[in-house]
Amino acid sequence: MPNPLALLQQRHSAPSRQLGEPAPDAETLRTMLEAAIRVPDHGKLVPFRLIALRGDAKLKFGATLAERAIRNNPNLPEAKREKERLRYTFAPLVLVVVARIDQDAGIPEIEQKLCAGNVAYNVLLGAYAMGYGAQWLTGWAAYDRDVAAMLELAENECVIGFVHIGTPQSEIPDRDRPALNDLLSEWKG
Repeated sequence: MPNPLALLQQRHSAPSRQLGEPAPDAETLRTMLEAAIRVPDHGKLVPFRLIALRGDAKLKFGATLAERAIRNNPNLPEAKREKERLRYTFAPLVLVVVARIDQDAGIPEIEQKLCAGNVAYNVLLGAYAMGYGAQWLTGWAAYDRDVAAMLELAENECVIGFVHIGTPQSEIPDRDRPALNDLLSEWKG
């Protein structure tokens, strides 16, 4: 019998710099995203949405962010400037996962953000399950209100992450994982 947990035990992020064409086609992406939005959602608020960045629009977005990063930090070392310039040039698809916080719903904000975070994680799982690579990134741009305005986010919205998706261009080694014994305890009352 196949191991039912194999996907979870083997899933790992693929560095965005190692992702290239192809991205999932429209039908595959739709199937992935329909699965990804099946998340725990206290209050059935659907406190998330997705924005797809691809093609020239993705490159323009990345170039604008790089200009902003360099303008905001004129002393940024050249290696970091180059990293900013190239960040959105590798993966053919970037999904922006956005949390939509309903302050009047009576559901704690953290639960609404965790719901959106589960969507981002499910995108990673779905991409891996379908044979693609993905990496969930944040960085300064996820917390910048000018970037939020560029993405046309409402005041009650924030970026949870930029999920870069594509086909790994080389073998991706797994990283060391923590030992469960170091993390699990039992409360005795």
